[in-house]
Amino acid sequence: MLEVADSAARLKAIVAASHRLAVAVSGGVDSMTLAVAAGRWRAEPVIAMHAVSPAVPPAATARVREHAAREGWELRVIDAGEFADAAYMANPANRCFFCKTNLYATMTSVHDGMLASGTNTDDLGDWRPGLAAAEAHGVRHPFVEAGIDKVGVRALARRFGLDDLAELPAAPCLSSRVETGIAIDPVVLAAIDRVETTVRERLNPETVRCRQRREGIVVELDDDSLSRMASAAHATLRQDIAALCRHAGLGDTVGYAAYRRGSAFIRPAAAR
Repeated sequence: MLEVADSAARLKAIVAASHRLAVAVSGGVDSMTLAVAAGRWRAEPVIAMHAVSPAVPPAATARVREHAAREGWELRVIDAGEFADAAYMANPANRCFFCKTNLYATMTSVHDGMLASGTNTDDLGDWRPGLAAAEAHGVRHPFVEAGIDKVGVRALARRFGLDDLAELPAAPCLSSRVETGIAIDPVVLAAIDRVETTVRERLNPETVRCRQRREGIVVELDDDSLSRMASAAHATLRQDIAALCRHAGLGDTVGYAAYRRGSAFIRPAAAR
């Protein structure tokens, strides 16, 4: 507990000293917890900046609005414009660089104070092109500066009484479900969100990802949920998922597989 308290003290000092702090809030546990911490530890209201686009699940936006109202954030909802960027829409391996470049350029154009992200130290151990975009726009990462990892973020959320956030599963943007090199299509992203929402509501899985691959749609689930999905009891659910995909023009053949983190991402050889 001492380590948690020490890291929280470091974080508090960072956010308290930040002039006109704005937090880029996606709706996930990291950025939401950072915004709550900043809002409760600062004398002046925290600015929460949230981008909406076809890649952002509506549930994430609803979560941001709910917490903004509860915590008293100054909420600014923006369109970052990445869907007008051909480089982003082509879905290259460094798609996140173009996403974050559009995001942070838009945010810094309307805010002249400090802009912070919810990046934590665990995020530094992977290839993340979006971090280069953050650096180019002067975005700071208070969790990283305070030495806080994902476990620490969840512990901090529980410390604030944010049980709904503390156990929130990781939820990267919907574009991350599309295999590298397949162009991003808003219609497909909407279908992906509908499939995942349907599965969550009717199967209550620990993890679900609806992936668009070159060979078709694959729904990835944790092992227990994958077994339940294959049972006769969930035949109607499988049929409904196929119908959702067919309606979106994705065919009606849906595969099922065990969840693999980032399995739609094909990393370039130079970055391995």
